[in-house]
Amino acid sequence: MSTKKDSVINEYHLNKEHYDKPRFRVHNLNDYLRKHYGNTTKPHIHSFYQIIWFKKGSGIHYVDFKGYDVFENAIFLIAKNQVHYFDETIDYEGFLIHFNESFLVQNDSEVDFFLKYNLFNSPYQQPSCCVNNGVELLDEYIIQIEKELNNKIEFGKEELLRTYLKAILIQIQRRKIEVDEKDNNHIINEKRIQLIKFVNLIDENYNKGFTVAEYAQLMNISTRTLSELISKNLNKTPSQMVYERIILEAKRLLLHSDLNINQIGYRLGFDDPSYFVKFFKKHSEISPSEFRKSIS
Repeated sequence: MSTKKDSVINEYHLNKEHYDKPRFRVHNLNDYLRKHYGNTTKPHIHSFYQIIWFKKGSGIHYVDFKGYDVFENAIFLIAKNQVHYFDETIDYEGFLIHFNESFLVQNDSEVDFFLKYNLFNSPYQQPSCCVNNGVELLDEYIIQIEKELNNKIEFGKEELLRTYLKAILIQIQRRKIEVDEKDNNHIINEKRIQLIKFVNLIDENYNKGFTVAEYAQLMNISTRTLSELISKNLNKTPSQMVYERIILEAKRLLLHSDLNINQIGYRLGFDDPSYFVKFFKKHSEISPSEFRKSIS
């Protein structure tokens, strides 16, 4: 794993210099935290996805300006480019699973799409869940993964690793669905997939100034259908979701980069830096410079 430093925040990559290795790694959590202590406790991002399984221990894990409780058998799902960091506790027990998008998704099937975007880029679920009910299965999958990683026979290795990874993600998804159904928060799959598509499109295009109509066109639905989808499931408007994504990225850059406010505005697609300042203040009730001072 290598690092890139072009601002205050570090960016980590998976097997960047080793193209012959699968874009997939499993680490013992306790060993990893001890080895990389000092880096893990600082805000950072990855170009890959991360599953953090806290089997034992308690504390706080930080994801995008919020602290979330760590508890026994908590699993955190960290998307690529999401800012996060560990607290200073190093006696956690568990596992870290790292993988690139290209490793998991081999085709455009709905299953691949659903696993990828519903688990890691969900706007209506927090980034952690409890997997007490599925611990034995997850333990078995980890054992099989470690055996396969140590297997000297290369034939079928990536296919088996991918199968075990999907099995882990499916079990996590089942736990999340159980919680959703218990809380009467379950969205019909077809609508859920449409919602996830919209979230993903925002993530890819939030700095391009797209209108709601252009997003609807990319989804092959009407503007009215898109507005109803977001209103019924999230009680928001599509524009609000776009604005929230821009503000989130602005806060990330204000907190974790050394770019000045004008540079941040340009990076987010604002031609006029003064308009960026007005936009940020309107949606955050604080100016960018005041926000930066408040968290420094």
